[in-house]
Amino acid sequence: MPGDPAVLYEVGDQRCVITLNRPEVLNAINRQLEAELDAAIDAFTADDDLRVAIIVGAGGRAFSAGADLKEMAERAATGEHEGGGAFPVPTAGSRRDIRACPKPVIAAIDGHCVAAGLELALGCDIRVATRQSSFGLPEPRRGLIAGSGLHHLNRMIPLGEALRLQLTGGRIDAERAYQIGLVQQLTAGRGEMMARAHALADDVVACAPMAVEAIKHIVTIGRNLPIEYSWALAQPIQARLAASEDSREGPRAFAEKRPPRWQRR
Repeated sequence: MPGDPAVLYEVGDQRCVITLNRPEVLNAINRQLEAELDAAIDAFTADDDLRVAIIVGAGGRAFSAGADLKEMAERAATGEHEGGGAFPVPTAGSRRDIRACPKPVIAAIDGHCVAAGLELALGCDIRVATRQSSFGLPEPRRGLIAGSGLHHLNRMIPLGEALRLQLTGGRIDAERAYQIGLVQQLTAGRGEMMARAHALADDVVACAPMAVEAIKHIVTIGRNLPIEYSWALAQPIQARLAASEDSREGPRAFAEKRPPRWQRR
């Protein structure tokens, strides 16, 4: 219905669940959804009580089928896009990259996960999917190329697999996505998918938040650097962690056979 939120934001147990809430159009990403998703990620990032986020699509038919082509066509008709094309030209800063979020984000994928929807999932740190899900970057079938997916997909799966998806504009099923490492866990249905996502969130919450955020930062940046530069990036961060109260709390809690009480200092 008009006026309904395009993104739902639920909080509990040191995590938030962010739901893409346009099921009637397969959670297509329009300007409203994009703005509300950005606001949700900002709220998650700013809340020190929250340790991990789960992003899921409403309705059970799609995580997201990509950009809202109807809205984009309307914008093109008004001459809104620079150059007069039907679609805006993607740039490095044209859309929020969830990789910039310092905390872990899990994608729970049920159904179609294509185009900008797949790019959103690629920005997450871990992906769980139902077996009925499918994945693709169909942009060349519309005379276009992907945005962030053009640059990130081939860094996450074997080059030949990335090129097969992008040069054909075709799709792969969830089993193939799992085989090539695009998806980390497969489930039979939506209920199990959410249970697995929350189990992963439980594991994240069990870890020291300073350590988790350091790992995400070092791995995200360091994987694109020569190994000696990755070591150089990590060393001062590791030194700060080694001097922290949490680095003493972990072994102490283990010795005392109790859950650790992380202090973030």
